[in-house]
Amino acid sequence: MALFRLRSAFGQASVINVRAFSSAPALADIPDTWRNPAAVLHGIDDIRFEDMPLPDQVADGHVRVQMRAVGICGSDVHYYKKGRVGHFVVNAPMILGHESAGDIVEVGQGVTSRQVGERVALEPGVPCWSNRMSRQGRYNLDPGVKFFATPPVHGSLARYVDHPADFCFKLPDALSYEQGAMVEPLSNAVHACRRGGVGPGKKVAILGAGPIGLMVLAAAKAFSASSVAITDIRPDNLPVAKQLGARHALHQSNPTSATETVEALKAVFADGPDIVIDCVGFESTITTALEAVAPGGRIVLVGLGAEKCCVPTMQTVFKEIDFMGSFRYTNTYPTCLDLLEEKKIDCKPLITHRFGFSQDDVINGFDTAAAAGKTGAIKVMFNW
Repeated sequence: MALFRLRSAFGQASVINVRAFSSAPALADIPDTWRNPAAVLHGIDDIRFEDMPLPDQVADGHVRVQMRAVGICGSDVHYYKKGRVGHFVVNAPMILGHESAGDIVEVGQGVTSRQVGERVALEPGVPCWSNRMSRQGRYNLDPGVKFFATPPVHGSLARYVDHPADFCFKLPDALSYEQGAMVEPLSNAVHACRRGGVGPGKKVAILGAGPIGLMVLAAAKAFSASSVAITDIRPDNLPVAKQLGARHALHQSNPTSATETVEALKAVFADGPDIVIDCVGFESTITTALEAVAPGGRIVLVGLGAEKCCVPTMQTVFKEIDFMGSFRYTNTYPTCLDLLEEKKIDCKPLITHRFGFSQDDVINGFDTAAAAGKTGAIKVMFNW
């Protein structure tokens, strides 16, 4: 045991008992199983593999999870290459990662829903529960939510993570740790489809065939959309889109013009798609959505490509378009686990690159994800 003064990501500094996981001079004498190596972002292009201390006692209502699989999200890459995502700015060292699954190795007082030895997927966003939006069930909009790897909250790309038991979901025996980690990006897709009203008889267009766009495609098919088209400026991922069930996988050769994509979508959907889900979020894709969607249709904006843009807003009025955002998710993990267990969605084709968990693995993994145009990466996964 040792005493450390820690500045929590959630509040003021405090003195607590911790196992000596940190980089103290006697680190070589600490049993390896007690160490907590983590991928810590210190600045742009600066990830360091460091030992991060955890409390000796797991907090009440929490469990300690030994990570087994963690995926890289686009937001992780943004923090790595730019130091920010929108108004979320990295101002202090932060552990990356929020797509994760692992084994429960300890439980805190009061935990009855989870047990040591269970394999779990971790939902990364924990609300404060005192906010009005949380009380209404929309805890993704709680301004006090603590979300893995969203400044200043540490993420899950570490050997051990402490997390509330209520946000750890037992993995069915048939699912792997990687599938458990993929529940997080799938949750974004399920939430977007719910927001858009995707269901039987609906014609759906998805803009962007990156990891989230492909997940939205899989979710739309699982939600029984009658026809799904997906577009992208890069043709690389379109074969995967066809494998996931897209009826139309359209290559947009001009990334700055909406005209080509609008014409292509109107050619495959006579009156335009009922629902357009924009997983890119640039001026050209939002304009495409407004121009292509059918009268009375819905547009769901998922992508965070541009903070501001100029688009033909009158289309929203003349066509009575419902234009809405989709931010993270709420109450999706049980649904996603069911969809994966029942084989209604297969996320395995999206995992293109795998790495272990070391300093070199972490850097190589992030560089691979950041250079997706050259490497062909869709989802990069760390396993250990």
